[in-house]
Amino acid sequence: MPLGSASPVLPDSVTADVRRFPGIKRLASEYATNFAALAPFFAGDPGDDEAWRAAIAARAGSARGVAETSLLQNQQRIRGAPEVAIAAAGRLAAPEAVAIVTGQQAGLFGGPFYTLLKAISAIRLAREVEQRYGTPAVAVFWVDAEDHDLDEIRKCSVLDDDLAVHTLELSLPSSTIGAPAATVRLSDEIVGVLDALATALPATDFTDDLVAGLRHAYAEGRGLVEAFSIWLEQCLGHLGLVVFDASEPAAKPLVTSLFEQELQSPGITASLARDAGARLESAGFHAQVEPTTDAVALFFLGDTRVPIRCDEDGFRLGENRLSTAQLKARLRADAACFGPNVLLRPIVQDRLFPTACYVAGPNELAYLGQLREVYQHFGVPMPLIAPRLSVSVVDTAVIKFVRRYALDVESLQARDEAVLNRLLDAQLPDTVDQAMRNAETETSIQMQSLAEAVGAIDPTLSGAAESTLGRMERDFRNLRNKVIQAVKRRDQTLRRQFARSQTQLFPNGTPQERALSGVHFLNRYGPALIEHLVKDPRLNTTHHWVISV
Repeated sequence: MPLGSASPVLPDSVTADVRRFPGIKRLASEYATNFAALAPFFAGDPGDDEAWRAAIAARAGSARGVAETSLLQNQQRIRGAPEVAIAAAGRLAAPEAVAIVTGQQAGLFGGPFYTLLKAISAIRLAREVEQRYGTPAVAVFWVDAEDHDLDEIRKCSVLDDDLAVHTLELSLPSSTIGAPAATVRLSDEIVGVLDALATALPATDFTDDLVAGLRHAYAEGRGLVEAFSIWLEQCLGHLGLVVFDASEPAAKPLVTSLFEQELQSPGITASLARDAGARLESAGFHAQVEPTTDAVALFFLGDTRVPIRCDEDGFRLGENRLSTAQLKARLRADAACFGPNVLLRPIVQDRLFPTACYVAGPNELAYLGQLREVYQHFGVPMPLIAPRLSVSVVDTAVIKFVRRYALDVESLQARDEAVLNRLLDAQLPDTVDQAMRNAETETSIQMQSLAEAVGAIDPTLSGAAESTLGRMERDFRNLRNKVIQAVKRRDQTLRRQFARSQTQLFPNGTPQERALSGVHFLNRYGPALIEHLVKDPRLNTTHHWVISV
């Protein structure tokens, strides 16, 4: 069951094949269009009904208690989540219920647009599962609250009235370097950053409400992860999205057995993932994760996030050494001090929730493809993996421009004017273009004849004739370029249309969904954007969609 349908493209949209879209590696493009090439690395094809039935059967009725639901709803109530979202969390307690999970780091003001797209993809897919299979399905967003790449998540970019990129960022103190995101609290600096955002955003009918909502979520004294979670619930909680802060201390005792197993057999997880990565590379793909031989799939969490390494005598936590017995005792005393790394995080997630499917970004697909045997090692069913929606939202003028000139969307990424020059070249009047081509062709023929004639008189003159022809050809090229420049000056409208389209689709040369924050689009389009992305039946995951709302 692919996400979305294959309905025809309408005038308010254009598409790009994901295999050609910038930044998409072969593994992700093959996964979306030729799953058979990657079938050995995953639990099943997300486009196949039988695979869905098997995934649902593997999780529906699985052992679960009230603890997971209670901790979810406790988080939600503390944050003031919508009642619809709280009720959705309660539905997970039903034996037949399954979860459609996605997740991301807690990016400033909601993070890049693709974060919103991942959450919306999970909501769409949960609805499709319920409709097609009659199984209660709940969309869950896993906030990677223990991530420590704060430089990545402390920034937010939007376009101003002139389509210039404005990047807002928090200047976090040096004491937070290497610290999990969940430990970072917002200082009074956040007020100034929000003021700067309000100034940068173009004024629309939605700006005041948007900024007010952000000021509520990102209030001084809140945790960075808490603020992100509140904002995501403001945007999508009314649609039943359940947001889970993965740093929740109460969740760690529920997965302590996984942590103990990792400590009991250190290196196995890394070895299994490394072997799968080697097989991916042998098949012509790439390995996203290359764990070292001494890697343990756990971190020790304190003021900073410290990787755990194994050696012959036990374990190393930075400069500290602990025996196996000492580290296990530490785990039993306070499981909240431990957290999974990228290889164990999906296993923990799917032990906590009855995950039938995980909605992944293109880079996640690669490391998830290294985990099939890791899931088996821990006795947790591997869910299906569905690619997220890939979407750019632009004004109608951009779509008209791309369609009018039959442009490939991806061709607009280049940070030069090669495509523009080709368009301008094509706009030359036929009479001028043909006259120039005729002159170039006739000159070449005549000069070649002349070279032969003078060569019969004196062979050394042939070279001089060829040099003369070369200079004349360069003069013709220079003349053509001058004509093109004249067309540029005459047709400024085309230049403006090109620049506007290029900037909206690829701000600073980066795909829009990665370059710009979701707040940029919510400010411009308001709630209609969410409604459109959730309900548009055309959207599928085999294409990158460029739409207007």
